[in-house]
Amino acid sequence: MNTENNNLEINRIFASLGGLFGASGIAAYAAAAHGGAGHMSTIAPILFIHAPAFLALSLLAKLNRAALFGGVALALGLLFFVGDLISLEFASHRLFPFAAPLGGSLLILGWIIVAGTAFKGLDFRRPS
Repeated sequence: MNTENNNLEINRIFASLGGLFGASGIAAYAAAAHGGAGHMSTIAPILFIHAPAFLALSLLAKLNRAALFGGVALALGLLFFVGDLISLEFASHRLFPFAAPLGGSLLILGWIIVAGTAFKGLDFRRPS
């Protein structure tokens, strides 16, 4: 598979994650609003604010390879952090020991990597 096809797949994956995280965030807000689970009010904004970030990353990853790594770290961080809270809420046990701290650390790392993409000479102009 060539680089252009790989970029297209990355774009689709990140855009899909943006949509899924957005939908999950709204569902968590609804659960919290209807007397739902205690952790839903924590989960909802975390998912919802990352949704547009993944839509932006679907474009940024085409221009900067570091954004791909930042997006992967963010996705794994969300899965571990939110997954741990959901598991605690509905199954009364943690996803695995230290899943939430690992997820939070990956989220921080992911955002630092994304911030670092600004220093790698981003050029939004089309090549001539």
